[in-house]
Amino acid sequence: MKRLLFPLAVAGLSAAALAVPASAAPTWASDNLLPKPADAYGAAAFWMDANGAALRKATQYRLDTKDVPKLVSAKTTDTTDGKPGMTGPTTTAKPAASKNVNLPKTIGKVFFQDKDGHLHWCSATSIQSQQRNLVATAGHCVFESDGKDDVYDKWVFIPGYFQGKAPFGVYVGAYAFTAYDLDTYDDYDGDFAFVAVHNGFALTGQKEVVKSEFAKWAGDKWIKHEEIKKDEYDAGFEKYGPAGPYWSKDEDVTPEKVAHNYPGEKTLTKVEVTESEYEKAAKDTAADVNGEQYEKVRTPISQETFKELQAKQGDGKWTGKLEVTKVGDVETAWFENHYYIKQWVKAGKTVRYFRDHYFIGMAKDMGRLGDVVGGQGVAWNQPLGQSVTVFGYPSAPHPDGDRPFSGVTPKWCAGKTGTKSWQVNMFRVETHQVLKCSMTGGADGGPWLMKYDNNKRTGYVNGVTSMFHDYDGNDRIDYVSSAIFDGEVADVYNKANYAKTKSIVGPNGELLK
Repeated sequence: MKRLLFPLAVAGLSAAALAVPASAAPTWASDNLLPKPADAYGAAAFWMDANGAALRKATQYRLDTKDVPKLVSAKTTDTTDGKPGMTGPTTTAKPAASKNVNLPKTIGKVFFQDKDGHLHWCSATSIQSQQRNLVATAGHCVFESDGKDDVYDKWVFIPGYFQGKAPFGVYVGAYAFTAYDLDTYDDYDGDFAFVAVHNGFALTGQKEVVKSEFAKWAGDKWIKHEEIKKDEYDAGFEKYGPAGPYWSKDEDVTPEKVAHNYPGEKTLTKVEVTESEYEKAAKDTAADVNGEQYEKVRTPISQETFKELQAKQGDGKWTGKLEVTKVGDVETAWFENHYYIKQWVKAGKTVRYFRDHYFIGMAKDMGRLGDVVGGQGVAWNQPLGQSVTVFGYPSAPHPDGDRPFSGVTPKWCAGKTGTKSWQVNMFRVETHQVLKCSMTGGADGGPWLMKYDNNKRTGYVNGVTSMFHDYDGNDRIDYVSSAIFDGEVADVYNKANYAKTKSIVGPNGELLK
């Protein structure tokens, strides 16, 4: 990870923005996700439609490699680039004593769609910020690889996610912040991201309204067509006129076969048949009574065309009839024969009648993310060897194919991080921190919480799961690694800390502009 050229003197990020010398290389990057309310509403509706069908369809993100990233070598023990600092957590959970590990209310899943249309998820957590609107996750769960300035589509965070349900609402990403080197070079030394999200909201059902109210509604809306009988249509159309919800549609029906002497309006149709069908019908004396007519069309063609059709006929690609005339043994003329039966039919139409029903989607503003579920603290420039508790939603199988995790519920690992940083050549990593842990893919993006208070369910995010490793080579994940939260991470966090977002829906569930 690129190092800042100056020490960080702040102990918390409520102070003024960090100043970067004009000559310094960039250390952070930001990209828009869905800053417009209409786009944000559409993304949330996409995921929550049909009782969360798209959410259940999504699969855990997979690193773009067939091999497990290998931990290469232990390196330096000093990974700081300035003074240590942290910002404290907030919580909405009631303190509760327990011998077991209590799951934080802040953790959940982020969902997104990649450029190929595939739906994926990662783990994440709400963190403390001035605007109470930040999510921390892995950078590769926000920024699409091999695409400079390219972020995933339909990005949302759902805290407390469980089987298609969003108990605290859906929070749509507005702005994403990460390390410059990750955004530009796919350098996983900076595999972290902070995302500013809009106020959360929940879809609370539907309401049928009149056409005028439907036209004014700025949120989700749709029309259902109900087929009705003619007498109901006549009454409704007389009451509301052409501007009302009643309408009709003319449709052609399958023509009905009639005799040649049918007294009404009729049409003579022409249908091509095979030679055998033609000969059979022509010999049927009853057909004359029905007014059917038979026609053989003998079309002259060139010898070249004749040979082409003959070849197709031999390959089974053409089923017509060919004919040739000769003088002695010499071919003099070539023909393509077509056979037709003509039939009198009564052409007709039918009229179908409909009534439109107008529905609007109702939504409820849930408030700012940090006000609803709280936010974990953030720490940087801490020495390695910290005691951490790591949370995530593991789902992928181990390299040997065993799949102990479902991804449905969050899991955790606890222990001390390694006292040296590690290199991972596969993703250009020079310094990662590691923890012995058997969680697998799907847990990426999950928080590494230092000083975790099990009663308050809060701590300080000092990393996010980036990669999974098989260190002892037995085809089982035994270590996870994270970017080291140093002064550069603090700089990116500080930029995200001031990102302002807004409510998506109003007090009546309407879409705001």
